[in-house]
Amino acid sequence: MSNARWKVVITDLIVEPLSFERDVLNSIADVTALDAMQESELVGRIEDADAIMVYHYFRFTRASIERLERCKIIVRPGVGYDGIDIAAARERGIPVCNVPDYGTEEVADSAIAMAVALSRGTHFLNSRLKRGIGAWNVDQALPIPRLRKRTLGIIGCGRIGTAAALRAKAFGFDVLFYDPYVKDGVDKALGVRRVDSLKELLAESYIVSMHCPLTAETRGMIGREQIGWMPASSYLVNTARGGVVDTLAVIEALADGHLAGAGIDVLEQEPPPADSPVLAAWRDPNHPAHDRLLLNPHTAFYCDEGCEEFRRKGAMEILRAYQGKPLRNKVN
Repeated sequence: MSNARWKVVITDLIVEPLSFERDVLNSIADVTALDAMQESELVGRIEDADAIMVYHYFRFTRASIERLERCKIIVRPGVGYDGIDIAAARERGIPVCNVPDYGTEEVADSAIAMAVALSRGTHFLNSRLKRGIGAWNVDQALPIPRLRKRTLGIIGCGRIGTAAALRAKAFGFDVLFYDPYVKDGVDKALGVRRVDSLKELLAESYIVSMHCPLTAETRGMIGREQIGWMPASSYLVNTARGGVVDTLAVIEALADGHLAGAGIDVLEQEPPPADSPVLAAWRDPNHPAHDRLLLNPHTAFYCDEGCEEFRRKGAMEILRAYQGKPLRNKVN
């Protein structure tokens, strides 16, 4: 174990006061937060860091990693790590670690909440009646079929996908999942069905919920063609990563009536540009997709307890690195 005091730099998320991080690391490190909103703001401020914590407001690219002079670990205090060039870090011998478990319950809760609010007509009627459109009854939201025995398809049955499956079962959904990387028997352990192809899942599902990471394989996996495989008047929920779904294709499918509703927590660019057609549909009550679109600013992960959890767990990984102990969640 090194006796030298480390310098720990948090790049982008405004997390003052740094009480949780300092509570874990105060005896071995000085912790600072840069509050940067773009990668260029890091130049001259991270080169001598012993450890880096990266959130999600910009990509931490090879250019930044190659300027690191003595970094021993990069931590993403969250689940998704697609914003860090893990290959570049590996080439430099720098482990990249994430915190894969902190938001499991919250993201699953948010996904099912969106699915139910949309498919029960709750969001649609709230949006319409608030503007004085339609009679004060259920008629304009019809048809609204009973959810019990309706099929809810989950793409990606890892920690969060599993949690969403268990919640969906409690509502009486017929749950199926597609995940080629999950071993045989998980379906039996969960009491759900498994399908062998994405097309099969989409074709069978009344509601589709995304729970896969963003990788080269999953980027853009749900686009116009794939949405076309879904039944008419079905629903799509994405609380995973913006890049796994072509959100503009979702807006088009809502506008032409193929999708009855969509819950979107994550976008390809966050925050979206002012001229985003997704924002336009969400904000314009005259847009044909408006009343059927639920949009959140990448908040499905959040709860007060979880915020403390991912900050402490991220700091604990740095402490383990300092102490020379095995790392818990190395992704590269």
